[in-house]
Amino acid sequence: MSENEDAEILLVEDDADEAELALEALRRCGAADRVARACDGAAALDYIFSGRGSTVRSPAPRLILLDLKLPKIDGFGVLKRLKSDAAARIIPIVVLTSSKMDADILKSYQLGANSYIVKPVDFGEFSEAIERLGAYWLALNRGV
Repeated sequence: MSENEDAEILLVEDDADEAELALEALRRCGAADRVARACDGAAALDYIFSGRGSTVRSPAPRLILLDLKLPKIDGFGVLKRLKSDAAARIIPIVVLTSSKMDADILKSYQLGANSYIVKPVDFGEFSEAIERLGAYWLALNRGV
């Protein structure tokens, strides 16, 4: 877990290389210093709930970028837990995964994902997708 107490983005990604690519793209749009990273689903939930079980940290991240295939608790488990909590459910969650399976897409939306993005294989496309995500969710989107 990279600690950033005032993170605006929580990146939940177990693959170090993919996390670094995402952080590099977020650096280019000026958001990298506002990112915390969790390497597994359990660490993501501990971060959001500050290790206290049911109290959402303040300030909460403005965006969660969530991989589905995670150790300890998978992305579906994280989605289910966050979207079942009244305070956490308002945090936008973008599933950012390599899975193109219709069942995964459907399940993600059924559990409350705000967006589902398949990670592009090409570095340039991946980088551009992350930059656009950061710009949209932090600069353009209005949240509470």
